[in-house]
Amino acid sequence: MTNTPADSGLFEPAILGTLPLPNRLVMAPMTRNRATVDGVPRPIMADYYAQRASAGLIIAEASTPNAVGQTYPNITAIYNDEHVAGWRHVTDAVRAAGGRMFLQLQHGGRIGHPDTSGLTPVAPSPIPLPETIYTPSGHQNAVVPRQMTIDEIRTTVADFAAAAHNAIDAGFAGVEVHAANGYLLHQFLAQGTNHRTDAYGGPVAHRIRFTVEVVQAVADAIGPERVGLRIAPGLTVNGINEGDTNEIYPALIAALADAGLAYLHVVFADPDQPLFQEIRKTWPGTLIANPVLGSGKPLPVDGGKHKSERLLAAGADLISLGRPFLANPDLVERLRIGAPINQVQDQGLMYTCGETGYTDYPLLAAAQHRAETLEPVGP
Repeated sequence: MTNTPADSGLFEPAILGTLPLPNRLVMAPMTRNRATVDGVPRPIMADYYAQRASAGLIIAEASTPNAVGQTYPNITAIYNDEHVAGWRHVTDAVRAAGGRMFLQLQHGGRIGHPDTSGLTPVAPSPIPLPETIYTPSGHQNAVVPRQMTIDEIRTTVADFAAAAHNAIDAGFAGVEVHAANGYLLHQFLAQGTNHRTDAYGGPVAHRIRFTVEVVQAVADAIGPERVGLRIAPGLTVNGINEGDTNEIYPALIAALADAGLAYLHVVFADPDQPLFQEIRKTWPGTLIANPVLGSGKPLPVDGGKHKSERLLAAGADLISLGRPFLANPDLVERLRIGAPINQVQDQGLMYTCGETGYTDYPLLAAAQHRAETLEPVGP
């Protein structure tokens, strides 16, 4: 089955800060566990991202800004010279293929384990993840994190700024600060994980403080036009309970509205949701929206095009897609001409270290050639 091609705003050029984009399709950051145990990107990662360089923008997978922020095994990092050099091979390959990249900065907070990082995780409050976590020896119960001191908060803010500098040195056009999906910044935002009674806990104005300080420090370090922020209003993944979602995000946006950031990235955006509509009305800059395509379900036959166009119509400027780009290196062209899409292979292959389920997804031309060679000849 093929999709019907049609004119679409998805393929129009755009400007992100000062960065020209050839289309409005963004490859969302996705954890792939292909780095070394020390967090250094491996050569296969350059191949993977270069294959997908036709995206208007690639936001590379989450990289930790310090050692204690490591989440899972074989996750990339960006806090030493080896990390910078490893990432530079990736950005060079993508640039040679005509692409543009931002790097996502992510501190795991309580989502970490001593068997992975060698350190006890830290968090806003000593509340453990209420589920197991994957470690080098398999799934284990989460440990109770240490509550961060004020000095550790300040150091972590500085680590984010230093990581942003490193990302620019590694050849990225900018960075995305990850304040979603239950990681450290999200833990500070949410009532369920932040039981502090100091200036970083309690009322919404205090719970957004850490995220605001991180974003401002990163913007001061590399320029706000090179900085994006990712949020996930209402998302409950990784044991998150925000409690007052409808108060958190308007306050956060108001605090950063005049910062001149490159973009705000809303995960699992629903154009019919009042909070999304409010965010679009109040955020003065570029908005990247990520459509809901059904986690764990097969990809839509149109690769998410219809839902992406609905978000454009609702005011989004750019559209981020995850699994469609994972399974379709040439997703932009497939969506443009209405070609069939590859479905994601076995879910477990997302987090292994090899080529399978990573760099072996067929391009459209190869898939068409294979289909033609299998067609029976006439009598």
